[in-house]
Amino acid sequence: MAELQTRLRQVGLYGGDINGSYDEQVENGVRTFQWWRGIQQDEPGVYGAATRARLEAETQVQ
Repeated sequence: MAELQTRLRQVGLYGGDINGSYDEQVENGVRTFQWWRGIQQDEPGVYGAATRARLEAETQVQ
């Protein structure tokens, strides 16, 4: 989950600690990213395969 938090931070959707927790702030970030990109294959707020692929295509983890 730390990688997800890092990637969400890169797109401006997460400002919390990078602690590996899938909390409400992370879920809201995922939901907003899905809405921004029109991702409908995954349930809102769920970091599924379609959401992951799109977020990974737009970000990088060092």
